[in-house]
Amino acid sequence: MTHDGARSLIEAYYAAFNRADWNAMLDCLADDVVHDLNQGAREHGRGAFRAFLARMDRCYEEQLRDIVVLAASDGTRAAAEYVVHGRYKADDEGLPPARDQRYVLPGGAFFDLRDGRIARVTNYYNLQDWLRQVGA
Repeated sequence: MTHDGARSLIEAYYAAFNRADWNAMLDCLADDVVHDLNQGAREHGRGAFRAFLARMDRCYEEQLRDIVVLAASDGTRAAAEYVVHGRYKADDEGLPPARDQRYVLPGGAFFDLRDGRIARVTNYYNLQDWLRQVGA
């Protein structure tokens, strides 16, 4: 994959996210994708990622803005920085009760790319900032 191809893949992944087009997001992933959740466990495979997206869809409504994508010259790795504009709409396990709280939170992600797909995604945001914004 080229540098430009890597950028295009990540941009397509986030465009699908902003449309809530979970199937298009999944199409960007390798079958054996590794997903490192923010301050959480490592998950493996598209099935686990599909379950993650279902939970996210149930509990949150989010849009990513000000997305900046960087890619390695050989197209094997990429990173993105963005600002999440969200609404916490239903209780998520282990987190405070949802009361339709709004939040704005900077975040980022790191990617390994293989054969035109995302092979690893590692997400980061400041959980303490999010908890403060939702009134925990």
